[in-house]
Amino acid sequence: MGVLDKLSDYFSVSLSPTTGKKCKPMQTVEIKVKMDCDGCERKVRNSVAYMKGVKEVEVNRKQSKVTVSGYIDRNRVLKKIQNTGKRAEFWPYIPYNLVAYPYISQAYDKKAPAGYVKNSMQALSTPNAMDEKLTNLFSDENPNACSIM
Repeated sequence: MGVLDKLSDYFSVSLSPTTGKKCKPMQTVEIKVKMDCDGCERKVRNSVAYMKGVKEVEVNRKQSKVTVSGYIDRNRVLKKIQNTGKRAEFWPYIPYNLVAYPYISQAYDKKAPAGYVKNSMQALSTPNAMDEKLTNLFSDENPNACSIM
């Protein structure tokens, strides 16, 4: 119709229909919290369940993991859980199949749940590692490789 309609095709700003303020994006926040009993679990769940914008709260006590989904700010969720008296931090682990070398010292963590390793950017093997040398020794990519067959 007019210039404003054409411009609205190029820009999208999500505004709340009632207040006209910007809405927070939908996101999922994973937090590591040590929980020992049902009371701890309930305390953590109730601290974030009634926050504005929270749609879903999942607590996995076995993995010490809390997953919160909704239109929320991840730092506010962390502060809210820390206010319960529990030590909380953002979930530091990723599935082991997303890391090139999951069992080197920078990525491997004994405290990690099964199937997870630390989310570290330095998760690369050392260039002079013995296993790398042995792998390259018998590689098809190496023209000087052993050719016993």
